[in-house]
Amino acid sequence: MKLKIAILGTRGIPNYYGGFEHISEYVSEGLVKKGHSVTVYNSHNHPYTADDWNGVEIVHCYDPEYLVGTAGQFAYDFNCLMDARKRNFDVLILMGYTSSSVWGNLYPKNSAIITNMDGLEWKRSKYSKPVQRFLRYAEKLAVKHSQFYISDSRVIKLYLKDKYNITSRYIPYGADLFSDHEREQLDKTEVLKEDYFLLMARMEPENNIEAILEGFSNSNSKKSFKVLGDTGNRFGKFITNKFERDNRIQFKGAIFDNSAVRSLQNNSYLYFHGHSVGGTNPSLLEAMASEALIAAHNNPFNKSVLNTDAFYFNNSTEVRDLVENVQRHDMEKTMVKNNLHKIQFQFNWDRIIDEYEEFILECHQKNVYEKVIPHNR
Repeated sequence: MKLKIAILGTRGIPNYYGGFEHISEYVSEGLVKKGHSVTVYNSHNHPYTADDWNGVEIVHCYDPEYLVGTAGQFAYDFNCLMDARKRNFDVLILMGYTSSSVWGNLYPKNSAIITNMDGLEWKRSKYSKPVQRFLRYAEKLAVKHSQFYISDSRVIKLYLKDKYNITSRYIPYGADLFSDHEREQLDKTEVLKEDYFLLMARMEPENNIEAILEGFSNSNSKKSFKVLGDTGNRFGKFITNKFERDNRIQFKGAIFDNSAVRSLQNNSYLYFHGHSVGGTNPSLLEAMASEALIAAHNNPFNKSVLNTDAFYFNNSTEVRDLVENVQRHDMEKTMVKNNLHKIQFQFNWDRIIDEYEEFILECHQKNVYEKVIPHNR
């Protein structure tokens, strides 16, 4: 069965922003290769301006965020939905709910509505208390107006079951194994293997960047620390200002060349993953696939992916201890090998795309059945 599928709720593909764009890129292209018709909605400000990307149809919708800030996201999602209502899609996949679930009454009535429920957005410390309350409300609306749900983390799946008594399908992100081509990307005269620490994240408080860099700055390490991420926001400026006197810390900015990022991960002595809110984080999987040795913030999301195959930290003091004491011996090599095995057999893209297709087909068939034999959901 070949379906007409739309993906909404992202800034668009190819990815120039984050996790939902990352998975939308892979899943949309994979579904097209399986014979489905797939449309992805892009912001009109997206740098990719063509109407087709690797067989995926691109619809560019007006996005006023650049003029009015965050409120523009609601207008952008509204514009995407109004266009989708005209196109008779079999299935709509909504990536997240923060600015789309308020339009739930406008979801196309004949389409199967699947929402990827994201990662407890209301817990993010960057949001004020009123915004956090709104996000809790938006989460409830997403549950109310969607028919089917995806969790990218087993922790989120359990949360949705406990909080709303709904069943969601666990489908994580994926990653590709590190290739010989990527292994050759870096100029070894510029970067010596295992001569630096690394983190890659959006500059947000809940990613524990301040604690990681404070722990490193207080250490006696002679290695450098490379920081990947756009430092243009308020928190990014605060971080760069706070650590500007430590010439070991190098802010490299955002890098969207995936091969270059993965080469940096592969060559690092220890990769710090500070994310504390969300589901299965794509940059964590990329680090695992890139054969990086990982130190992760101690929380259920990270532990559900890494298990015992990482070092964990809670604060800057524990970061300093890791910086000063972690070695690269047989035990550490085994941790890297075990994480690589997880990518091969749990988090590979072919498997993720197959799981998306299976769930999409299942949701479509249930939706058709309900239209023929209506009953209370």
